Amino acid sequence: MPQTGPSQTVKFYQTGTLTVGNRLLDPASRTVQSSESRSNAITCGHRACQGCGEALGARYAVDAAMRAANSQLVCVNATGCLEVFTTPYPETSWQVPWLHSLFGNAAAVAAGVAAAMRVKGRQEVRVLAQGGDGGTTDIGFGCLSGMFERNDDVLYVCYDNQAYMNTGVQRSSATPPTARTATTPVAEDAPGNVFGTGKNVPLIAMAHNIPYVATASVADLHDLEAKVNRAMSLRGARYLHVLVPCPLGWGSASHDTIRLARLAVECGLFPLFEAEHGEITATKPIRRRVPVEEYLRPQRRFAHLFRPDAPHAGEALARIQAMADANIRRFDLLRMSDDRKETA
Repeated sequence: MPQTGPSQTVKFYQTGTLTVGNRLLDPASRTVQSSESRSNAITCGHRACQGCGEALGARYAVDAAMRAANSQLVCVNATGCLEVFTTPYPETSWQVPWLHSLFGNAAAVAAGVAAAMRVKGRQEVRVLAQGGDGGTTDIGFGCLSGMFERNDDVLYVCYDNQAYMNTGVQRSSATPPTARTATTPVAEDAPGNVFGTGKNVPLIAMAHNIPYVATASVADLHDLEAKVNRAMSLRGARYLHVLVPCPLGWGSASHDTIRLARLAVECGLFPLFEAEHGEITATKPIRRRVPVEEYLRPQRRFAHLFRPDAPHAGEALARIQAMADANIRRFDLLRMSDDRKETA
């Protein structure tokens, strides 16, 4: 029958959603939530705060490791938020063999598990160690360096929320400059965390010449899972450093977790890269560069930088911007990605 009225534009479902929109995409491009092969190693019922970046990052990192290991995986967990909110005695949210170590020895315990599996002839059993930035960059730093130096067959994942969130938001060596914490207050002449402190553990891991080092963000779960898969394809010591915003400690809205994780990457403060045996092998270019102020402003821990009467706030913002600019130059983050070159 011929059409007599005005034509109507065909409306497609939005792709990238949890609903039917995913069916319009090839499987590799669909959202990670749509995969039926996920093991749900961390199941429902845990007690993480609303919007917790660590719960999200751990869920997908462990699920990816489980798939790569054919479900032959043992997890060792340092004391910290992840351990506390998933295992309130006598309950657990873990559906995988899981050990709770002390705050500072997760890497050593994981190395022991890997050694025991080797002696028992169980080479198919892989070992994943986990910890927050406090248990990794501070308290567990010696054990972690020992694991790297011995090249123990362990993948260590650090979920970095940039402070000791579980014990009251105290400063760690991953806390950024000017950030307000319980031990770096903003009062009178106290400007928050001072410049010139802290350590960059991914670069320190690279200095050990271990098989694999990478950074990742919960804003790009496909990238996170791909890096876990790459790490699990190798043997020896491997390190993955994941940025996981904390609404409680950062003073941000619970619905802004992914947004802040993305802005940290796009402003250059958290570069995404991979390295093997001490050499950078890949970096992820920034798609839309933003000034550091766009990342800092939604977080109450940096609110003092945006008060009209704040002394030296402009100088502090300029120094933070300089840190981001240095990362952009060092990792060549403004080059065009292959996808953008094809459409340019």
